[in-house]
Amino acid sequence: MASKPVSDFKCQPNGENTPRRVSGSGRSCRYQSESESDGGPTAKSLAQLCSRDEDERAAALEELSQEVLLCLGSARQGSARLSKQTLLHLLRLSRSCPLQEVRGRATELLRTAQDQGVDVPRALASGPSAFIPAKEMLKEGPNQKVLIESFLSLGRVDHITMVMALHPSYLSCFLRTQHALLELDGPLPRHWRHYIALMAAARHHCSYLVQQHSAGFLEAGGEESWLSGLERAPTKLRSLQTLNKLLAHRPWLITQQHIQELVCPGADPPWSLAELIHAVVLMAHAHSLSSFVWGCGLNPEPDHIGGYTFEPPSPSHLPRSPHSPAHEDGRQELVDGAMEVEVLMKRMVELQQQEEECTQEEMVTRFERERSESIPTAVVRGAPPDLVLCLVEEPEFRYEDFAPRGEQAPPTMRAQDYSWEDHGFSLVNRLLPDMGQLLDEKFQVVSYLTYHRMAMHEGVDTYTLRKALWNYIHCLYGIRYDDYDYGSVNVLLERSLKVFVKTLACHPEQTTARVYHACWRHFRHSEKVHANLIVMEARLQAALLYTLRAITHYMR
Repeated sequence: MASKPVSDFKCQPNGENTPRRVSGSGRSCRYQSESESDGGPTAKSLAQLCSRDEDERAAALEELSQEVLLCLGSARQGSARLSKQTLLHLLRLSRSCPLQEVRGRATELLRTAQDQGVDVPRALASGPSAFIPAKEMLKEGPNQKVLIESFLSLGRVDHITMVMALHPSYLSCFLRTQHALLELDGPLPRHWRHYIALMAAARHHCSYLVQQHSAGFLEAGGEESWLSGLERAPTKLRSLQTLNKLLAHRPWLITQQHIQELVCPGADPPWSLAELIHAVVLMAHAHSLSSFVWGCGLNPEPDHIGGYTFEPPSPSHLPRSPHSPAHEDGRQELVDGAMEVEVLMKRMVELQQQEEECTQEEMVTRFERERSESIPTAVVRGAPPDLVLCLVEEPEFRYEDFAPRGEQAPPTMRAQDYSWEDHGFSLVNRLLPDMGQLLDEKFQVVSYLTYHRMAMHEGVDTYTLRKALWNYIHCLYGIRYDDYDYGSVNVLLERSLKVFVKTLACHPEQTTARVYHACWRHFRHSEKVHANLIVMEARLQAALLYTLRAITHYMR
């Protein structure tokens, strides 16, 4: 797909050639014996692979090769062996490093080790996503620039980054925001930040993010026993559980009382408002990112549990994805998909030309009709793995429709009464400097992101469609815009798309390949990723608005 020029994402201070850390380069599984860390390249040689100086990077690559070959030679004499951790490092580099010379050398070293009788791991998935063909993301092209910058700054290119690179301008501001949340100076220690994020990801059974943040937690000096269950974590962190579950599933229930219980002097120990804002943004970020992970069908990283095996491939035992089997489009479905695009194009033009104005009462009626519509979501999955379940309290607490038919609904939040632009932005920036600006940039980029095309059509103004998606998600969370006609949502979002969007926004762990492929059948995968980004950011903003409103009421 065509890419717009992007501003570089940089996490390092100017002039610094090596990253502060090799993100995610730690353990691929929760426990690791000392013997597994013996034998293989040093952390220094791995870190220097991320140098911005080409000569230094080439020297580090040569040093890495010599260390691996030396270890292989020693193994033949019965001494040191190539560790599992080193093998997984090499597997990850061979699969996802955007620097061709590093990727090629890692592949050669694994092949050499295998030729010498070493059991080497292989990735279980062919690419980052179970829904999107690998060739869509792994091809050389203009998107490589932001991938290389990510590798040089963070030490790895994960599957999230690979998929988001389909939209480089968004990826750049996403990485800046995430880096600030997890790494830059702030009120919370680094290992606490990762622990809060993995607590949040566990609410949506997102083992992908739980494993990522578990590695970050350990690298930041976190105590490994905390990963065995919430009861091992400090009381102060455990006190976030009520807020965490409400933010994840029913943020409209968050009140001033929830804030007071955490920050009042009687709390044991109390949170400062700055600490609490940091924790809230971390949790909301992880919840919404879980929607993206599930919505794009991301496979486990090659060095994550479930992402690799030491067993040889067997045609009769193909690896199972955590998602349902890929959908196969038949010829009739392709024809139907093309017709859907034409119908949608016609409806968008009609809406843009529409001059009829609705009364305020009719606008409210249309909003109520939209938010109370019964949209079934996918089948419920089985129990999550133990590494996730042990980090969840009250796993039965889930999303419930904001306004089920025939029941008394909570009061609607009118965007005019409490909005991000007029209220939330300034509060976040006041208590967590610069974070409001970073979040606002992300919201702005995803709202205005367009390539002026839709499926097979070029030169298309997609504003009305993007606006309908954003406002529909806020509608699911009980947020109403007085000046928006919610009749447009019904016109532009057909039922299968509503099922996809609602599943992502409210029950992301129930997303399947069938749900992904059932809607927008003639659209590019990059366009579906764009829809995922809108869902993620709209959901994030909705959850933040309810919490920030409660904090504002507490501060009065």
